[in-house]
Amino acid sequence: MAEFDVDLFVIGAGSGGVRAARIAAGYGAKVMIAEAFRFGGTCVIRGCVPKKLLVYAARFAHEFEDARGFGWSLDQPLHDWPALIAAKDREIARLEKIYRTNLERAGVAIAAEHAAFADDYTVVLGSGRRVTARHILIATGAHPIRPVFPGCDLAVTSNEAFDLPERPGRVVVQGGGYIALEFAGIFSGLGAEVTVVHRGDKVLRGFDDDVRIQIQQEMEARGIRFRLAETIRAAERAEGGVAVLLSGGEELSADLLMVATGRAPNTQGLGLDRTGVALDARGAISVDSASRTSVPHIYAVGDVTGRVALTPVAIREGHAFADTVFGGKPAGVDYLAIPTAVFTEPEIGTVGLSEAEARASTGKVDVYKAQFRPMKATLTGRETKVLMKLVVDGDSDRVLGIHIIGEGAAEMVQCLAIAVKMGATKADFDATMALHPSAAEELVTLRTKWQPA
Repeated sequence: MAEFDVDLFVIGAGSGGVRAARIAAGYGAKVMIAEAFRFGGTCVIRGCVPKKLLVYAARFAHEFEDARGFGWSLDQPLHDWPALIAAKDREIARLEKIYRTNLERAGVAIAAEHAAFADDYTVVLGSGRRVTARHILIATGAHPIRPVFPGCDLAVTSNEAFDLPERPGRVVVQGGGYIALEFAGIFSGLGAEVTVVHRGDKVLRGFDDDVRIQIQQEMEARGIRFRLAETIRAAERAEGGVAVLLSGGEELSADLLMVATGRAPNTQGLGLDRTGVALDARGAISVDSASRTSVPHIYAVGDVTGRVALTPVAIREGHAFADTVFGGKPAGVDYLAIPTAVFTEPEIGTVGLSEAEARASTGKVDVYKAQFRPMKATLTGRETKVLMKLVVDGDSDRVLGIHIIGEGAAEMVQCLAIAVKMGATKADFDATMALHPSAAEELVTLRTKWQPA
């Protein structure tokens, strides 16, 4: 096919697709992007951005309580759930407009409709229009998995949880990952009674064990109940809400049942069976290190590939794709030491290897950690502790991982990730002057290696 309608057709206008389209257009490529829902993708519309706004709202409850310890006298605060959701919607609408405007300014043609493959070089839009492209990028993201049990249709996922008309009084959340725990904290902070049901014996699989244990304790101290090593056997409508039957026989009453048990790539409805694009065993699009699929001119980035499901990763992949294919600047993505956060209360920040991962990958591992009551809690009386943990290569002295629970953990870890990426050693941390008084100073004053009991 000698002539093409566009140089690049992007399916999906989330963070990765939008970045790729803008950068490619900046290199002079003729680009079209299609999105059937709203521009901005999961992160902007029903993911990390609205989630963080709700997290902020939930944290005020603890701030009101703590203020009394500092001499403030407050009447009982009242929360207006519909006002919060309306404010969130206004901000999301503002951000979506920015995404569309930036695409238009870059000269990207926009198709606000569904797109699917007709063949390896052709996509067909919902209107019936057919567009041929020299290169095609799939950036359709992922969606929440709904577990199957009798009455599972009564549950909401994270998609619907952002648009509830009123705050539920009793909530059951199924799942033990970061989405489940973040929503548990949101609902609890805004006044709901919350129970988390998780099939594992600890929450946050894949995180450092000290983090997994302590965050559950912290959440329990804030009134959230956990039912571990349990699954949901069935759910049915009951007077005033939902009756949730657990595998162990316990029945929980709830106004809202939310499931947060993972996400799956959005590959259905794309017409991939009319192409040579291969999927892996999980149903994600298989790609190489350059984000190229099994069809050389078709690429994929972001959550649809099943690599690292984080917005900044999708953005970096989209940018690298555009640099490589249209900018003549071959670029890759480094997936090592990616900082991440869990916006529970208190929040978690982590970068690099967990202790278990380090011990499995290197010979000698030194661990330095501290758990202490933050200064703020000395006047509030709140029972909470900060966790600071360094995982160090015992031979090279290089810091392999950093794990924090406490106020500002995400902000700290973003900066600490630079040191980890640069190969900082424990000696470098020791040589850094402490900033007092701060929680973060513990990271440069840890001197004693932790010895397991």
